[in-house]
Amino acid sequence: MGYYDETEITREHKKPRRSIKPIFSSIVSGVVGGALVLGVTTFTNDQEPSVTENNLAVETAAHNENSSTTVNTQALSTNLNSIADIVDSISPAIVGITNLQNHSNGNMFENSTSESVESGTGSGVIFKKEGDAGYIITNNHVIESAQSIEVTLFSGDKVEAELVGTDALTDIAVLKINAEHVTTVAEMGDSSKLRTGENVIAIGNPLGEEFSRTVTQGIISGVDRTIDVTTSEGDWALDVIQTDAAINPGNSGGPLINMSGQVIGINSLKITESGVEGLGFAIPSNDVLPIAEELMNNGKIQRPFLGVGLVEMSEVPQYYLQEQMNLPEEITEGVIVGNVSPSSPADEAGLKQQDVIVSMNGQAITNASDLRKFLYTETEIGEEVDITLYRAGKKVNVKIKLTNRDATNA
Repeated sequence: MGYYDETEITREHKKPRRSIKPIFSSIVSGVVGGALVLGVTTFTNDQEPSVTENNLAVETAAHNENSSTTVNTQALSTNLNSIADIVDSISPAIVGITNLQNHSNGNMFENSTSESVESGTGSGVIFKKEGDAGYIITNNHVIESAQSIEVTLFSGDKVEAELVGTDALTDIAVLKINAEHVTTVAEMGDSSKLRTGENVIAIGNPLGEEFSRTVTQGIISGVDRTIDVTTSEGDWALDVIQTDAAINPGNSGGPLINMSGQVIGINSLKITESGVEGLGFAIPSNDVLPIAEELMNNGKIQRPFLGVGLVEMSEVPQYYLQEQMNLPEEITEGVIVGNVSPSSPADEAGLKQQDVIVSMNGQAITNASDLRKFLYTETEIGEEVDITLYRAGKKVNVKIKLTNRDATNA
């Protein structure tokens, strides 16, 4: 979900999303893309990414153009007395990220060549050093579709980074650089201890390198927020921290820092509607670290696989739902099966195109985002789930055993 600059969600985590979801469908930059979602896809007639204009603009914080010496690396001190002290201590662990993509030169009458061109910029933070490698956390939307990635160090030197792994749904990516370039490792804090009103600072590269390591100050405006975003892997409800610290394009992937000098969030989203100020969002550190660790271990996030393409009921005319699909008038929420992947769990359980899924394990499913959130946070690979659906007007209960996507040919 952004996928791919910054937004606020006025709804708490447990509240229904349908009343605000349309507000946040306009995701720009790296968050918008294809539809594949590790087992659940968004199925539409038009497979090209789309951006819908709404009254409220939600953006991600990526800036888009379309030796023999021993290194003493240690975590930052938590006994810091001022913002200036914090900035001095953590700045060497904050880097700039440049997304480079190949573009051809020449024309059909000449031999064309390709060169790497800056496609976007963002920020990142060095959070670990192991052996001969240093590891950087940034946003997926900062590096998405990059042919190569360049990291600008605190010293101003530029080095090439290797992509370790990335996850579009949670908007997290991990990069690797040579450990010889790492002098400082940022300390990760406990985001569950954050309180509304607590002071925080953000450091990053708004609008690119010209304003590198810009420092802004604010407070935690809200915890346990949830934002509906559209990512290259489908719609997702992203859990975030709200802050009024200024976050601008280019800040994506940079740290949100508490007054102990600890990283308690990775800046990702903001609201950019005219007249709206101070509504920025960061992914909580307690959500970031498990994702980062799994990406370092596996290169990707393994999630339960269902194997269906999804169509939102709101995208289908009411007359078609009732006259062609025979859906009862009282069924106004759910998600339609647009296609079924061969040999997938859904295929083996007999799910069919135009089935309307309304609940899983007794929990109501109102849309595709609901289904993904339930599937990926409430179930496990190998678990059997009970799905209630409507098929040709009749209520049907189906049991499906979830698998790892890699275990199928889908």
